[in-house]
Amino acid sequence: MECLEQQRTSNGWGRGMTSRVLKIGADRIAFVTLLQSYKLPCTVKVTKGQHRSVEQNRLQWLWMNEAAEQLGEYTASEYQAICKLELGVPILRGEDAAFRDLYDSTIKPLPYEAKLKVMGHTFDFGVTSKMKTGQKKRYLDDVYEYFTAQGVQLTEPSEIK
Repeated sequence: MECLEQQRTSNGWGRGMTSRVLKIGADRIAFVTLLQSYKLPCTVKVTKGQHRSVEQNRLQWLWMNEAAEQLGEYTASEYQAICKLELGVPILRGEDAAFRDLYDSTIKPLPYEAKLKVMGHTFDFGVTSKMKTGQKKRYLDDVYEYFTAQGVQLTEPSEIK
């Protein structure tokens, strides 16, 4: 039985589960209990942090739509590609050697317009989808600065219910 091919059970752990965010002590205890049940050898990968949140993703797209409506120069998807390239890539390149190597060998040599196409929906080179919550917060802070500097009125996160 492979460790990473477990499925979810009523407590969130079991067969088929490939990843799980541990948020409280009970989650850690459940994981250790599950891990003790595996036959050895077994492979486990632990990553610090938590994958970007649904709320962060919604805010990102709300802002892209607001920028598209107010500036009118690009669509929300085009602004998304621009922000991924100009704001998101530097964050991941600085913190993820595998991302940096892949980006530098495949995307960096391309002209700017080709890079935007790769970041866009046609190719959707993963940038924000690879971010942890802390990285995504920094990205959203940068997006906020980028658009408000251009006069865009963005919805404040505290205004979202």
